Formats: sequence, C-alpha cells, structure tokens
Amino acid sequence: MSKKEAVVFILPRGEAIRNFVESGVSDLVRNKYELVFISVFPNEAFKEILKTKCDFLYEIDASKDPYIVSVLRDQIDVIHGRWLWSGSAKNRWKLRDSEAKTYRQRGIRFLKKAIAYLFASRHIIEFISSIEQSLSQTIFVNKKYKSILVKHGPVLVFNTSHIHNKNSLKVINAAVSIGIKTVTFLFSWDNLTSQGRITPRYTHYISWNESIKADLMSIYPFVKNDQISVTGTTQFDFHFKKENYWSKEVYCKYIGADPNRPIVLYTTGMMNLQPGEEAIVLRVADFLATLPDKPQLVVRVYPKDVSGRYEEIKKQRTDIIFPHIPWEAKFATPLPEDTLLWTNMLLHCHLGINVASTVTLELCMFDKPVINIGFNPPGKDIRPLIFADYYQWEHYKPITDSGAAYIAYSEEQMQNDLINALNNPLEKQQNRKKLIEDFFDGMLDGNANERMAEVINKL
Repeated sequence: MSKKEAVVFILPRGEAIRNFVESGVSDLVRNKYELVFISVFPNEAFKEILKTKCDFLYEIDASKDPYIVSVLRDQIDVIHGRWLWSGSAKNRWKLRDSEAKTYRQRGIRFLKKAIAYLFASRHIIEFISSIEQSLSQTIFVNKKYKSILVKHGPVLVFNTSHIHNKNSLKVINAAVSIGIKTVTFLFSWDNLTSQGRITPRYTHYISWNESIKADLMSIYPFVKNDQISVTGTTQFDFHFKKENYWSKEVYCKYIGADPNRPIVLYTTGMMNLQPGEEAIVLRVADFLATLPDKPQLVVRVYPKDVSGRYEEIKKQRTDIIFPHIPWEAKFATPLPEDTLLWTNMLLHCHLGINVASTVTLELCMFDKPVINIGFNPPGKDIRPLIFADYYQWEHYKPITDSGAAYIAYSEEQMQNDLINALNNPLEKQQNRKKLIEDFFDGMLDGNANERMAEVINKL
C-alpha cells in the first residue's frame, strides 16, 4: 500500500485546537491524509491529546522575528489601518494615541502616523508587503520549519487562524518559500476590519459567510472568487449537538443557580475595549434585585481578561453568580468542559446582555432576547472610547440594523429593555431568526466541520 500524502495543520492558539481538533475537522482529514500538527502546547494533557490526533506532532517555535521584519510588519499594520479607516481602525488609532505617554513614545507614535498618512494607498501597501514577504521567505526563512516541511512533503499547509501570526507566520512563509499550497481560515467575522493586514498571500481562504468573502475580495483585490470557500465556522457546531445539552436542573446545580428563577446572562468583554464594564454589571444586578421575579444575574467573565477586575465584586456581591470558566490561560485555551458549559449557559438563560459581542449572534441562535449596552460605564471616564460607536462599526452594523437586539443607549433604556425582554421574550423573535438566516447563509447546522474538511481534502 502506498504511503499517504501529508497535510499540515498549524494550531497557533488554544481556540484553534477546539475549533479544528475537538470539532472533528482534523479526524476527517486524517482519514485520507497523513496528518502533521505544528501546534502550541497549552499544557501536558493537551500535548498528549494532540499526539493521538495526528501522525506527527511538533511544537510551535516562539522565537522572535528579526528586528527589520518586526518593524516592517508593525508599520504595514499602521499604514493598512489608516488606509482601511474602518470604525475599528479609527478606534485603534485613538487607543494607540492615548497609550503613548512618554516623549519617546509620542515621538515614535508621531513618526508611525506620519509614515502611514504618506503611504496609505493600496498599491504602496502591497509593495511594502511584498518586500516584507520576500525577506521572510528568503533571507529570514525559518530553517527548522523548512526542514520539517521538506521531510514530510505536504501537499497543503492549513493555518487554522489567519490573525495569530506571531505563532504561525514562520511556518506559512517556509511553506511559500518551497512552493507548498497554503490555506487559511478567516478566524472571526470582525477580523478583516478590526485586525491587521493578512500576510502573506495564501493559495486559498475559508470564510464564515458570503459577506465576509465579499469583504475579503474588496480589501484584497488580488484574492479571486475561486480562491475562497464558504463553509460556516466550526466554533458554533458544538451548539447544535443535542448530546451537549444538560437539563436545566443539572446546569443550575453546576453553576449554583436556582432553577425556579429567571436567569440573565451577562458576558463581559475585553479590558481594552470595555474598560469599566464592571460598573454596568453592578447596575444590572441592582436593578434585577428590584424586580418581583428576582431574576438571577450570571456573569461569564471574558476568559482572556486576566486583569482581575471582577475579583472584589465576587467577594462582595454573593447575589451575582460568577461561574468558574474552565480555560487554560496559556495560549487562551478553552477546556472541553467549557465547550459544554458555554452551550448550556446560552441554552438555559432567559436573556443575554453584552457590549457589541459575537455572543449576540450565539444568543440569537438559541432564540434568546439580547440587550446590547450602548452607554459608557456610569461614573467612569474611559475616553477616548465610546461604547455607542461600536454599533456603527462595519462588521456590527448588520446586527444593529436587523432589529434582532435591543440596543440600550442609556441606563434607563437598559432597564426598560430588561423588563420588556423578560416579559415579552418573543417580541424580536422574527428579527433574530432572519438575522441568523441572512448572516450564516443556511450554514448554521452543526456541520461546518464536514464542509471544512471537504474543502481541505479537495484542495
């Protein structure tokens, strides 16, 4: 029997392990190909699991890039942001300005901005990017990865997350340098307008939906229609597996809630984009305590928020439920237990609250009312950030316009929306249903893993 051809999966962070290994994508590819993982190792347990899921396993090299390459990439990102000038790019621009405190930092920031203003055109960006890619794929190509790829001779290298380049870019550049086909997954729905430039050029791209596909071709005109496959995203597949569902009693026992009282789920955001959000959590809890049904507030702290800003509230406010979120902090890795917990948090809440989050889409999948917070934390000066601005950002505008979520631009409006959502949970049901149908192009069925594996196998 002839030896199978090889396929390489790059797993640059913990969420990629969940999305492409635990979801079953890698198993479906391994049925046809010899599978090589180049991965982060969140801990020894994950390392042992990964060994059983592939034929060869290598750890990602965390060494720094050469100085000239790092400087070029950083400046390209600044220029790309100024050219793109999306809502998120404008916000990032203001944040970077506010972070420059010393004279030296302000001087460097001024220089970066001046260069960005001067060179903010598509053709110049592509020219500078070609210089960076040429350096990364010739003079500074990673010899370790090149050796691994030559050894296994893969027909394809799949980067499971296009934005986590610190951990994956050396592998991709090594693959390009020796002419191996490269594929990447567009990690999230907002990344094209909120993150840095995609580099290098891939042979093929995998997208959540047709809208993201259109954005990719608009921002990167060299990417053609037949270079993009729309499959949906595997991160939501887990929500559609009935075997993942717990009874309400089991769920409430797990988190310490009362199954006979309504549950309001508040999911917090990133510290840099939602500073002071803990003040809003407290206001929600105080208001819920005045309602006759005494709804319980369950707060899921954003797993990547390691600031500890909710620790004091956890001690003082025993009326607020803060479930333990089972993630491994290293490489932002959700444990399998959290995959089940998160699905059941969505399944068993009566409504959800967040600040312009992907969770809004997930709540709509479960037909739950959603309240988006559009006012800044009371009593907190978080300038230059304005929460209301987030609802006009390019990626979020379709949700804003859909009417699927209540958007509270004041605390009083939030209180009214809470009462309305608890008493009339079906009010926006049709809007929620239409948003999900329009957004996911009929691919929200728990089978994105099969479609993705099929694309990889065909390529």
